[in-house]
Amino acid sequence: MRPGLTALADDDRMQVLAIASAGLNTAFGRFERSAERTAQLASPTSDVDYGSEIVEQIGARHAVAANIAVLKAADRMMGELLDILV
Repeated sequence: MRPGLTALADDDRMQVLAIASAGLNTAFGRFERSAERTAQLASPTSDVDYGSEIVEQIGARHAVAANIAVLKAADRMMGELLDILV
């Protein structure tokens, strides 16, 4: 086993995981804020644009899916690296 290569791979994987995790948190936050604004539509004085909120929620959903895909790809890459090293 090559320790330098493993250490580099671990660092890179940790960065990828941290970035994807932050992306997930951001996307979930976007969705939550949009849902709160959408709930305000029940108020007669609401100035929330329903169309904009739907677009925001769809964008947040795609951001979640993209970050999950990054996590899955990092997991596959680490598995293949381990297969090569072992």
